[in-house]
Amino acid sequence: MRRTVVLDAPSNLGLRPPAEGAVPGCYKLAGALRDQRLLARIDAIDAGVVTPPRYSIAGWKPGDGVFHGAALAGYTRRLADRIGKHVEAGEFAVVLGGDCSIQLGAVLALRRLGRYGVAYLDGHSDYRHVGNASHVGASAGEGTALITGLGQPDITDLDGLAPYVRRSDLAVLGVRDDDEAVDEVRETGIDIRTVEDLRSTGPAAAARQARARLEQLDGYWVHLDADILDPIVMPAVDSPDPGGIGHEELVALLRVLTGSPRCVGIDVAIFDPDLDADGSLAAAFTDTLVAGLR
Repeated sequence: MRRTVVLDAPSNLGLRPPAEGAVPGCYKLAGALRDQRLLARIDAIDAGVVTPPRYSIAGWKPGDGVFHGAALAGYTRRLADRIGKHVEAGEFAVVLGGDCSIQLGAVLALRRLGRYGVAYLDGHSDYRHVGNASHVGASAGEGTALITGLGQPDITDLDGLAPYVRRSDLAVLGVRDDDEAVDEVRETGIDIRTVEDLRSTGPAAAARQARARLEQLDGYWVHLDADILDPIVMPAVDSPDPGGIGHEELVALLRVLTGSPRCVGIDVAIFDPDLDADGSLAAAFTDTLVAGLR
């Protein structure tokens, strides 16, 4: 049985400020889940932390590209170095964010090793790019575009390895039914399933379909954004849009996707402990992760 390791990547470089002069609180995600004894409950080894650069968008203006571009590129390489070592050692990596930009470290690590796919569990398609928006900025909202090579080369083509993930090797699950980029994403050949699609098929069945395709590759990674959950049960995110899934549905997705020997790891992002005054949301989210990673 392979060993599970937990690596902290508490970066908030990919988000816009929640208020002027403030910083996104998702950098506290790892600590909040550790407080709920996540490591002991999934029998994981502590792999430490990759400390991110300072968050500051002072002086940035629309048209300047992605926030923290140079810092994000450097952090992605450092995170990829660490994740890659665990994957090469045959370990299952659980990477605790941070925001969704941490997945860049995972996909760069895997691209260095071969052809890997991604199961992208998110309430949003994250396909913003200069072709469909007036400008880019927050890379956490551009995740699927960036990892498939759509965006500025200093982020999308690190080590000359663009795209990190081929469009045919990406499965996006749990997007809100009214996401404005769904049709555009489908036209690219990316497999995208909305909440309605998941419920029509059944979360576990939809996950099995995605898994069957991803297992044909060298392996695959799971990206989990906490905003896939409905804000009734998970309001502590930066974009708590209605129409998400519930905890049991997320458990069903995770059990199938992470249960494959071809799945090499998962990153967890966007949960913001600053919006969870009594810790109850962290407790419920950790319960879901533990159940889903069994």
